[in-house]
Amino acid sequence: MKLFQLIEDVLTPTKISLDEFQELIVRLMNYTVLTRTESATEEALYDRFVRIESLVVEYLEVMKIRTYHDSHFQYVRLYPPSAEVPGIADSEDSNYSGSLRQRLNQNEVALTLILRLQYDKALREGKIDDNGYALESLESISIAMKNMLKRSLPEKLTERKKLFQKLRQLRLIQFRQEEEFESGETWIKVHPMIVTFVSEAALELLDAEAVDETSTPEQNNVVSSTLVAEENS
Repeated sequence: MKLFQLIEDVLTPTKISLDEFQELIVRLMNYTVLTRTESATEEALYDRFVRIESLVVEYLEVMKIRTYHDSHFQYVRLYPPSAEVPGIADSEDSNYSGSLRQRLNQNEVALTLILRLQYDKALREGKIDDNGYALESLESISIAMKNMLKRSLPEKLTERKKLFQKLRQLRLIQFRQEEEFESGETWIKVHPMIVTFVSEAALELLDAEAVDETSTPEQNNVVSSTLVAEENS
């Protein structure tokens, strides 16, 4: 029996078509993450995933792609072979370097680490909204980066906006589409998945100033690999 026929047989009771299954798989492979609160499209795809989760997980496991589903905060993230997955034993396959994995650059590593620290601070202070988001100003992020990493956000507005757009693409943050990141009063919502995206090992490297201005490429690769940045190039 052909694979498509097997999949259709499993889908029949769910009333989800093969085309809808394929749409979900393609979206996950392209973006590597689904967040229900991101948009109406992702809400529909997330709800579809929940209905056929076991099938999607098994289908992706054939390619050694692992799935992390946080049902409380309603998001799904794919992890390439050998990546560290929250709550799942490490894979023995450490030779994967495919399109699901991409190293973050130095600025992206630094900002992601700071956002994790700021989220932890908001969590301790009880400043988390009902959906688990922490609201941070551009000013507070900039100050934290200077204090913790002795770094500044990019001076050029185009580079600064591109930096935040990258993290938005990873679904780690949300902000208004019209934001230009010129003022310290710009506000950014940090998604709760930042806690699982940034490992404790990455935070330990932060204590060792692994991403300061004199970091070696090898150090940044170690930090960035713990962040599991898996967007397509």
